[in-house]
Amino acid sequence: MKTNEKKLTVVGTDIEEVKRLNNQSGLSYNQVKQLLAEKYANKSQPSE
Repeated sequence: MKTNEKKLTVVGTDIEEVKRLNNQSGLSYNQVKQLLAEKYANKSQPSE
């Protein structure tokens, strides 16, 4: 039998809700940094 109890932190934050919202939020800060670094690394390479 599945229980519908929420997983809460000590201060009452719903962990599953936070995970769900994070998945919907788009790129993370580190993902954006990586994409920008790759974009500018490719741009600075001389064309053949």
